[in-house]
Amino acid sequence: MTHWFHRNPLKATAPVAFNYYGVAAGPAASKICSDLRSSRARLLELFTDLSCNPEMMKNASDSYFSLLQGFINSLDESTQESKLRYIQNFKWTDTLQGQVPSAQQDAVFELISMGFNVALWYTKYASRLAGKENITEDEAKEVHRSLKIAAGIFKHLKESHIPKLITPAEKGRDLEARLLEAYVVQCQAEAQEVTIARAIELKHAPGLIAALAYETANFYQKADHTLSSLEPAYSAKWRKYLHLKMCFYTAYAYCYHGQTLLASDKCGEAIRSLQEAEKFYAKAEALCKEYGETKGPGPTVKPSGHLFFRKLGNLVKNTLEKCQRENGFIYFQKIPTEAPQLELKANYGLVEPVPFEFPPTSVHWTPDTLAAFDLTKRPKDDSPKPKPEEVVKPVKEPDIKPQKDTGCYIS
Repeated sequence: MTHWFHRNPLKATAPVAFNYYGVAAGPAASKICSDLRSSRARLLELFTDLSCNPEMMKNASDSYFSLLQGFINSLDESTQESKLRYIQNFKWTDTLQGQVPSAQQDAVFELISMGFNVALWYTKYASRLAGKENITEDEAKEVHRSLKIAAGIFKHLKESHIPKLITPAEKGRDLEARLLEAYVVQCQAEAQEVTIARAIELKHAPGLIAALAYETANFYQKADHTLSSLEPAYSAKWRKYLHLKMCFYTAYAYCYHGQTLLASDKCGEAIRSLQEAEKFYAKAEALCKEYGETKGPGPTVKPSGHLFFRKLGNLVKNTLEKCQRENGFIYFQKIPTEAPQLELKANYGLVEPVPFEFPPTSVHWTPDTLAAFDLTKRPKDDSPKPKPEEVVKPVKEPDIKPQKDTGCYIS
């Protein structure tokens, strides 16, 4: 079973030097600033390093986040925030809205934005792994787990950290609740695609596969609905993907539901279910073409040419022909005019995000280290004119060309 996933570009950010001349006094404070600078640079490098794996990403992100926590939380674990929270201005672009950055002088904004990119990295890692021709069972599990980790990070940002921002996110920006929710649900849906592939490979009951496919289609529909009020100029391509996947897995659900009906000697209803599968497959095929022609963030590909798409078309066609033959020879049942209602509930295989927490504050942050930062010695901003809007350079992401049968093949 193969998969193909749409991916938005990584967020880009302006360099941060963490140089606080006059403010950071003493070797301990200087060391913290140096470590913040190097650990941030290292993490940004790993986002585009094809040799990076989840262990490397976790180590690098924990290293940076634990140091950054000293700019956010008080050392006595009280609810009071760190005196350094607003010392540094951070700039980040958005995955959908081009290269004009959002800027906030707030370490929480940096924590959320970098965390967002870490979650995006896990989705891209999963997609890259799923693009191998002969993916092993262990690699398929890694794809599944990476998507659940990403969902957990997006969920944690949305629920626990976005509310702490002093300046709320603008409409359509990455840190807006709607976009984060769409990313969470998309990750859950894509992880369930791996579950469905496994269920098909192990020849589980068609009823279970139909229920999982139906739940997955509902996830994609939910994600699409979440984005419905965004400007089409930057959300259209992403929404085409979500819509085509919704149609695709609805076709799957009707196809396997038809097999369940045939096994229960309800051949007429099975034919009607397969006809509905055919209809949704045709819709998905049309949306594949539209996706390829739609401009916007994301890859330029032809999903209808991928093995994951072609295999379903053959399955629907062959199953429908089998049902029609059986009805012509054995059952002679009338075909209903209305398609069967899919009221399917999967009891197994539903994906939940892996719970995520940022690491605790680094042990290098001590009361003495914090005291070495003297905010009264900050230089005054005497610049008479505001600086022009800075364009942050986009991230140069590796050009991953899909292999012949791009996807996650579980054997």
